[in-house]
Amino acid sequence: MLLKLLPSLALFSAVSALGQNQTIGFTASNNAFQLFGSSHGHQESSGQILVSPDDYWGVQKAAGDLATDFGRVTGTNLSLTAYGAKTAQAVYKWHAPTSDVVYAVGPEQQILGPLYTKTKDYKDTVIIVGTIGHSALIDQLVKAKKIDVSKIKGKWESFVSQVVKNPLPGVPKALVIAGSDARGSIFGIYDVSEQIGVSPFWFWADTPAQKHSEIYALNTVKVQGPPSVKYRGLFINDEQPGLTNWVNNNYKPGKYGPGMNHLFFSTIFELLLRLRANYLWPAMWNGMFNVDDYENQPLADAYAIVMGSSHTEPMMRATNEWGKFGEGAWRWDTNNASVRPFFEYGAKRAKPYINNSLFTMAMRGSGDTAIPLTRDKAIKAATDSVTAQREILDELLADEGKSAKDIPQMWCLYKEVQDYFEGGMSVPEDVTLLWTDDNWGNVRRVPIGDEKERSGGAGIYYHFDYVGDPRNYKWINTINLAKSVEQMKITHEYGADRIWIVNVGDLKGLEIPINHYFDLAYNIDQWGYDSVPQWLRLWAAREFGSKYAEAIGAVVDKYGILAGRRKYEMLSPGTYSVINYNEAETVLGEWAALASDAQKLHDSLPVNTQASFFETVLHPVTAGYTVYKIYVKAAQNDLYVKQRRTATNSKAQDVLTDFNTDAAITKKFHTILGGKWNGIMDQAHLGYDYWQQPMRNSLPPLAFVQTTETSVAGNLGVGIEGSNATVSGDDQYHDNGSGSVTSLPLEPYGPKTRYLEVFSRGTEACKWSIASPSYLKVEPSSGVTGPQQGSDVRAYISVPDWSKITETQTAILNFTSSCNWGNYQSPQVKVPVIPRSIPGTFNNGFVEAGGVVSIEAEHSTKSTTANGAKYITLPNHGRSQAAVSLSPITSPSLPAGTGPVLEYDFFTFTEIANPANITLFLSPSLNFLSVERPLKYAIAVDGEAPQTIQFVGTVTSDVSPPGWGAAVADAAWGVTSGRQTTTMHKIVPGKHTLKFWAVEPGVVLQKIVIDLGGVRKSYLGPPESFRAGVNKVGKYDGTTYLSQ
Repeated sequence: MLLKLLPSLALFSAVSALGQNQTIGFTASNNAFQLFGSSHGHQESSGQILVSPDDYWGVQKAAGDLATDFGRVTGTNLSLTAYGAKTAQAVYKWHAPTSDVVYAVGPEQQILGPLYTKTKDYKDTVIIVGTIGHSALIDQLVKAKKIDVSKIKGKWESFVSQVVKNPLPGVPKALVIAGSDARGSIFGIYDVSEQIGVSPFWFWADTPAQKHSEIYALNTVKVQGPPSVKYRGLFINDEQPGLTNWVNNNYKPGKYGPGMNHLFFSTIFELLLRLRANYLWPAMWNGMFNVDDYENQPLADAYAIVMGSSHTEPMMRATNEWGKFGEGAWRWDTNNASVRPFFEYGAKRAKPYINNSLFTMAMRGSGDTAIPLTRDKAIKAATDSVTAQREILDELLADEGKSAKDIPQMWCLYKEVQDYFEGGMSVPEDVTLLWTDDNWGNVRRVPIGDEKERSGGAGIYYHFDYVGDPRNYKWINTINLAKSVEQMKITHEYGADRIWIVNVGDLKGLEIPINHYFDLAYNIDQWGYDSVPQWLRLWAAREFGSKYAEAIGAVVDKYGILAGRRKYEMLSPGTYSVINYNEAETVLGEWAALASDAQKLHDSLPVNTQASFFETVLHPVTAGYTVYKIYVKAAQNDLYVKQRRTATNSKAQDVLTDFNTDAAITKKFHTILGGKWNGIMDQAHLGYDYWQQPMRNSLPPLAFVQTTETSVAGNLGVGIEGSNATVSGDDQYHDNGSGSVTSLPLEPYGPKTRYLEVFSRGTEACKWSIASPSYLKVEPSSGVTGPQQGSDVRAYISVPDWSKITETQTAILNFTSSCNWGNYQSPQVKVPVIPRSIPGTFNNGFVEAGGVVSIEAEHSTKSTTANGAKYITLPNHGRSQAAVSLSPITSPSLPAGTGPVLEYDFFTFTEIANPANITLFLSPSLNFLSVERPLKYAIAVDGEAPQTIQFVGTVTSDVSPPGWGAAVADAAWGVTSGRQTTTMHKIVPGKHTLKFWAVEPGVVLQKIVIDLGGVRKSYLGPPESFRAGVNKVGKYDGTTYLSQ
């Protein structure tokens, strides 16, 4: 059974807050309280939101946003009123540093909040918001027993909301939102904003508000407890060129770098809070958050955003600060006399904001590198730095009677740092251990054993963007959300729930995976392994309306599969085969269909939503499709020149056209909405030749033929599926001078057709025809082909009636033409025709064709349960259809015979002398349970003893396991990562059963390929084989990768 998402799809039309319980409606119902509208006595301009002036600045700011959000939805703002206020607006007070070297501060400065409406009349109050213990209003209601806060009081980021009768004199009813702390109140406020129709991405994705003329608070009590993860944040990183260029186009440059000032960060802070997140690592490449604008950190505190710094930037100081203000080498072992004061300054500067600070601890080498020492010496240096940092924090907090253990800190076990930990380095137990992925979305490690007992807990640093080996990926979204669910479930189930921080690059372009990530972090139990399609429908309903939700969700879901197969930056003309399995054409067809669907949706949407749809859906789809066209057509150009086709030149021109289209798509992004996003898509993404980004987009090499000449083998050529070979004439791919080529066989359980191509390689147009035996159908069997574009022909060969084929034979296709064949004989294509039959009793399994059996993991014949474990399907996880994994993820090791088994029945015809290869395509997961429990599976065919395979090598954590680079590039172990997932088995003709055991949880099976000598080179592997009981002879296509 698959886990299910809790919210019902029936709530689409009523629920706009993604995944949250409904408290807002838009039509009158029993006991619902009208917040806006005139039909029940409230004039459209009279509604008030009431706050207490003693509440947190951030709560008052959010309340002001809610008042504005009502205007976005209805056309009329609510007013913000402060109960008994003596000031005109909320004020946050702070002091700017006077030096970046020796800490001192200047005179008091102020950050002003939203303006209050001047009134002492509260009769039009419709909403009351505030924080327990910080709002006289809320405390008064609690004391009067108007609201019950017992379920949230003292809890982290919790709130209660309900309609209250007579909350204040003269106020008959009001929706009351009470928070346990500042962010609890803020989340309660923005929950209403989202439900009434304002997207968290109203600025960052230009999502227009959904319009309503009446808004009601339902008569229900909502109690929202603490989030699943305590600190939920994002890391703006790798921000050049895109985000940096955009910032420079829109904000005044800072003293030392781009203008990432408080005006810029206010948009980030608000976005985080609207997404129910609370934590930020600011940009670091050219940024110094606390120096670029002294108002940045106090503003974060005012908003109630928890500030941190990246894994390589300890003690609230940016790497670039050391370059500007530090002295000597960034080395604790040789220069701690300079480094320690640098740390002290960071701590002092952060002290006024200590309640919203999370300190990064220890040290790495300069600029995101390892400490340049041996392991033992590096561990000592890092340990000594932690000792000093704790002393600094103890001294900082002594005057408050506190110590370092009273404030949050984390130690990020990134890259080589994990090896320090596993080599014996320790930090105080109240410091959170921030585990990481491998930069490619595969969790390296989770807490195990007594690591789970640490008071500081554990977390995860995850990536949606990366710069480094084997190649950068930082252009646009390539995240498969189903994989995000699977990996984040691992982290949470093993107790890494204190901090989740995700690298989001430029942020723009990753709106969907960011939103999804934070929804998982907020309430992971709400989202099952199969929840992505439903989450996307809810997302689309919120962004574009319920009318379009189903279709938009399907487009985005399919995009995640296609883009997740391989990062755009890793593509090349050779990625997908242009001769085998129709792979490149099929994949390009998938993209074409997706692009068509996306464009039709865009054109059908209301005009005011089209810009947002372009930014979040249409742009990645059409941009991705264009990149695929470039590489597939470049591969076809290479094939054509080998075959000396006249169409070589037009195919090269197609690539150039698509190259220009790519540039035009970027330009469109930069010019929509009056150029709001100019510069944001400046990232080069075509022409990578090593890990680092190219300095400019470029094309792969293109070839041309001389079209004024005719081939020495005549004006026509004939090519076949599965080969570069052509006839007539000589080439390196077939027997020279034979005048014939042999096509792939026709079999009843194979693809219903094979194809050949007749193409021009001369200067004249030629009539041609194909003579074939009566039992074959060739369509078309004649035509005219010449140098004019589009006259090359693909002819399909099939057997219309397999009952007439009683024995294996080789059909001969003879070609005649009105033109001669140069100095060579007329060509022939030989077509093996092989009748096969399976017993009537074999009605549920896979059937060999062409020496291959290919099986999608979800299509098991039988799945058992054992020892409390079972297999679950992970829809759309992987490169084609769905994957399968063991549940629960916390299962113990289950050697073959002790755990559940997946069985796959298959039938073979080919007799081979040597054992057959069976290769499993497995998601590129890592040994997250440490080297003590490496990922393993077991496999057996029929009654043979199971073979147990450890497919992820046991290595120290400062290096990657063998084949890792290929596995993450391929999005699977088993493609080009080596033979870690290939086993040998004796298979004779007949029925067989393959058995699969996941020995460890976290093994994710995508596909099984049984090679009896017929597997041909491809990226996705052979399409799924004929499935008895499902497919029909003569109807099976054999070139499909996605679920139909």
